[in-house]
Amino acid sequence: MNLNIIIYYIVSLALFTSAYSDPMADKFLQCLTQNLNATDSEFVFTKENIQYSSVLESTIINLRYATSTTPKPLAIVTPLSYSHVQSTILCSKTFGYQIRIRSGGHDYAGVSYTSYDKDQSPFVVLDLKELRSITIDSSQNTAWVESGATLGELYYWVSQESQNLGFPGGICPTVGVGGQLSGGGFGTMLRKYGLAADNVIDARIIDVNGKILDRKSMGEDLFWAIRGGGGGSFGVVVAWKVNLVYVPDKVSVFSLSRTLEQGGSDLFDKWQYIGHKLSQDLFIRAITQAAINEDGNRTMEVIFNSMFLGNVDKLIEEVTINFPELGLEVNDCSEMSWIESILYFNNNPKGESIDILRDRIPEAKFYYNGKSDYVKEPIPKERLEDIWKWCLEEDNPILIMEPHGGIMDEIDETSIAYPYRKGYLYNIQYFEKWEDESIESSEKRISWMRRIYENMTPFVSKNPRAAYVNYRDLDLGENDSADNTSYSEAMKWGNKYFNNNFRKLALVKGVVDPNNFFYFEQSIPPLITSEENDNIGSYQSF
Repeated sequence: MNLNIIIYYIVSLALFTSAYSDPMADKFLQCLTQNLNATDSEFVFTKENIQYSSVLESTIINLRYATSTTPKPLAIVTPLSYSHVQSTILCSKTFGYQIRIRSGGHDYAGVSYTSYDKDQSPFVVLDLKELRSITIDSSQNTAWVESGATLGELYYWVSQESQNLGFPGGICPTVGVGGQLSGGGFGTMLRKYGLAADNVIDARIIDVNGKILDRKSMGEDLFWAIRGGGGGSFGVVVAWKVNLVYVPDKVSVFSLSRTLEQGGSDLFDKWQYIGHKLSQDLFIRAITQAAINEDGNRTMEVIFNSMFLGNVDKLIEEVTINFPELGLEVNDCSEMSWIESILYFNNNPKGESIDILRDRIPEAKFYYNGKSDYVKEPIPKERLEDIWKWCLEEDNPILIMEPHGGIMDEIDETSIAYPYRKGYLYNIQYFEKWEDESIESSEKRISWMRRIYENMTPFVSKNPRAAYVNYRDLDLGENDSADNTSYSEAMKWGNKYFNNNFRKLALVKGVVDPNNFFYFEQSIPPLITSEENDNIGSYQSF
C-alpha cells in the first residue's frame, strides 16, 4: 500500500475517531481530512479532542448557551484558508449536516454555535475567528477585512494607517465583523455615515456549491441581500471590502446622568423630539437603568451618552441651541482621538492603551437577554412614568435608545436589506444581564422582558412591529425544520426584521440556495416563484 495512504489513515484514525455510533459521522470527519495535510488537523475539533470545549466556549459571551444541556456540535472547524471553508461546506452538504457560522459569538440567541432542532440532528460549527486579516488602502480610503476579525481590530488598524480615517461600525469592539456587517451595524457615526453595512462595497462569499464569489460574480441581488439580511442564510461571507470615512483629529464625548428626581424623565421626553434632528455630526443616545437616588431609594436614571465629530466648543454650541435643558458644560466633556472614543464607549478605564483592541481581549461572560423595538412617534410624556415603573420591577434592566435621522433619513429603505430609515426616530434595545446561573433566575428575567415588551406595544412601530436582526429574538418565531420551511410562516418574524424587503430576500434565497442548505432557526427561507425569480437574476462563480 502507498506510504502516503497509510499515513493518511493512521492520522485520520488517531485524530478524528468519533464518539458517535453513527458511521456517517466518521465518514464526514474523514471527508474533511481528504484534501488536508496531517498538520492541518489543528483546526478540526471533535468532542474527543481535549481542546473541543475551550474552542467552543472561546467566544460564547452569553452563558445561557454554555450550559451542560446546550446542544453541542459534532465538530468545530476553525478554517485557516478559504479552501477549508469550502471543504466544510461540501462535506456537510454531502452528509446532510447543518452548519452554524460564527464570527464573534455575540448573537443574542446563540444560533451561531448551538441548535434548537427538536430532533437533535448533528450540526457543525464553522468558526471564522482565524480568518481575520485586514488590508487597508489609504489611497482609496478602503479596506478588505475578513469576517473573523473583530470590530476592535478593524478600528485599531485603520487608526494606525491614519488618524483621520475611521469606520462607522458598532460600539462593542469584540463583536465579529461578519455578524455586524451581515445585519446592519449601529454605531456612533450612523447619523453621519449610515450603518456599517451601508459602507460595504464588495465581498467574498463561498456559496452552497463551494464556489468563491465576489460582487461581480455573485450579482447585485445577492450582494444586496448579504448587507443587512442577517448572517448565515446565503453562504459564508469570508471577507468584506468597506469604505473608510473621514474623522477629525479630535472628537468630543460626554456622559451625563440624571435620575427621575433630577428631571431625567423630562429630559428624555425632550430628547425624543430632537435626538434625530440634531447635526449629523452629533450622536446622543439615551440609556435608562436602575439607580439609587440621593435619598437612598431605588429609582431610574437616564444617561445621555454622546460623541460629536468636532471640538468641545462647537459641541457646547450645538447642544446649547438644540438641547439647552441638558445644561451641558465644558467640564462635562472630553476631547480625544476617534480611536480613543472606542475605548470610552466601551467603558474601558481612562488611559488604557488602544492596544487592547488589537489584542482581542475577551469580553466578560455573563447571562443576558435582549429584545428590540423601533419608535416612530414620541412616547407620550405622561406614559413614561409607566415605563419607569415596569423597569423597576426587575433587578438590572437597561434600555438603550439610539437616534436615527441624519443620513439615515436620506438612504432608501431598499438600498440594502436593512429597511428602517426615514420616519424612525430611534431604536430600543431591551437588555438585562445577570450572574445567577439558576434556571429560576433566568426564567424570572426572561419573563420580565417578555412582559415589558408586551407593555410597550402601544408606543412602538406597527405593521410591522419592527425588530433589529442583530438583536436576534426567537420569541418572534422560528422555522420549523430545514425540510419544511414555510415562507408564510417565516413572515411572522421576517417582516419584523426586514419589512418589505423580506420577500426579495426569500426570492434571492430561492435562487442561490433553493434546497435550503444554509438553514437555522431564523434563516431566510427559499421562495421559488419562477416569474419573480426570473427578475432576481443569476450568479456564477469565477
